[in-house]
Amino acid sequence: MSAIGIALIVFACLLTSAILTMLLRAILPQHHLSQDTKDVVKMALGLIATMAALVLGLLTASAKSSFDQENSGIQQAAANIIKLDRALAQYGPETKDTREHLKQLLSFRIHQIWPENGSLPKDLDTPEQMKASEGFVDAIRKLTPKTDIQSEVKSRVLQTAQDLIGTRWVLLVQAQNPMPIIFLVVLISWLCILFAGFSLFAPRNGTVIAVLVLCAVAVSTSIFLILEMNQPLQGLIKIPSAPLRYALSQLGQ
Repeated sequence: MSAIGIALIVFACLLTSAILTMLLRAILPQHHLSQDTKDVVKMALGLIATMAALVLGLLTASAKSSFDQENSGIQQAAANIIKLDRALAQYGPETKDTREHLKQLLSFRIHQIWPENGSLPKDLDTPEQMKASEGFVDAIRKLTPKTDIQSEVKSRVLQTAQDLIGTRWVLLVQAQNPMPIIFLVVLISWLCILFAGFSLFAPRNGTVIAVLVLCAVAVSTSIFLILEMNQPLQGLIKIPSAPLRYALSQLGQ
């Protein structure tokens, strides 16, 4: 399920728990609404609110860390691609086709992850893409150095290409990092309890309902942000393509 879908479910659960509790208050015996009861409920809600805040903070920090790692990986890959193209150019004119192959691979990858029509990317890794990457490395291996300088350059080029393949796998593995369902279920249940407790002793008027709706929006959007940042190559909030686009503009020069 998409992050938007999960966020909408969270919003509906929170608002439903608040509304049902407001309706339940009308049929509760009066002694259940005493000041002592309110004090106990407030202490319990404070405990749950603290736990929920800690979990939300940890999830946000984890998602931001994952997002930053992917972004750093993209920047490093862009730098390595430029370095690889420059090294191929230094090797000699016989690498012209290999450099063009590199440019085509990068252009395809950019349009795949960041489609021009704004749609979500699909199939970030396919056998065809893997064969194309391996074919690029094979083309480098087939180069026949004629001088010591070309031998040195070929060694550097091959190492850089293998590093790029490794970075590609790391980025793809990090991108496949779904949030554990049980984690979300527990957190949402805590939040539902909080909203139920908030509305248990609250008067039924427009101001209270508006505040609860705004709080539900804030919480559900925070869940949305966490889920989006946890999948930085596929969601609506994606890492910027600027480093790779800059690298593409530098290839072949």
